[in-house]
Amino acid sequence: MSARILDGEAFAARTHRETAGRVEQLKSRGITPGLVFIRVGEDPASRAYVSRKEKRAQEVGIASRTLVLPETTPLAALLKEIDALNADPKVHGILIQAPLPSTLPNDVVYARVSPAKDVDGFHPLNFGKLLLGDPSGFLPCTPAGILEILRLGEIPTAGQHAVIVGRGQIVGRPLALLLARKAPGADCTVTLAHSRTVNLPSLTRQADILIGALGRPLFLKKDHVKPGATVIDVGVNRLTDPANPRGYRLVGDVDFDSVKSVAGSITPNPGGVGPMTIALLLSNTVRAAEDLSR
Repeated sequence: MSARILDGEAFAARTHRETAGRVEQLKSRGITPGLVFIRVGEDPASRAYVSRKEKRAQEVGIASRTLVLPETTPLAALLKEIDALNADPKVHGILIQAPLPSTLPNDVVYARVSPAKDVDGFHPLNFGKLLLGDPSGFLPCTPAGILEILRLGEIPTAGQHAVIVGRGQIVGRPLALLLARKAPGADCTVTLAHSRTVNLPSLTRQADILIGALGRPLFLKKDHVKPGATVIDVGVNRLTDPANPRGYRLVGDVDFDSVKSVAGSITPNPGGVGPMTIALLLSNTVRAAEDLSR
């Protein structure tokens, strides 16, 4: 048996077409959705991620730009830049590209972005709305993108056991809340596992839907997976590879080559969750423009 591939690129293309249509409707009213990325420092991965997001934004008609600040930028200066973007009516979405330098406290920086422009879904107010089931908040893009993969891939969720390996604030915890909601595309029984979970394979083999979000390269192997399960790989990890011109290769948290022979459906990596994360970011940006223009 070989698993069915859940093609994130194809799913994202569908979402981008819908987003582009909404952009055209806004432009017919004289409104161009605006998205600003803030990148602090010259981390190569961050540069690549922001470049990819900017390209996709421009393709769907969103006006996007990147504010690049030096690695040594003090907190007060960064907060001043965020305040200016919060006050700019042409800016509808603001994204702080992670990781930030260690000198900058993530919680303070993310909380400074206006909740109405927090298209990444990291502001405490938006996270609180997620916890309370309030749909007026922005959902974090990667968890929301995973739900879209399950929906577009026609993966049943109601009554299914979802095991999430990874309890981080960006993916694991919000995804657990989303999958456990009483709502279409959710209604799962959710187990949130992590690096200290005892006898992890015996737990993951119970999963109808298994999500790897631990941040450990090729961690989930064939013996972690129940035959026929849906496997979603969130991880982005660098492995040294002298044969690669870049000197490294990117791999996920799932050992794709071994797991695909057991799983019923699986996301590739790259080409799975990543494209859907960007698609949901742009959809959130258009929604912010729609909300702010009412």
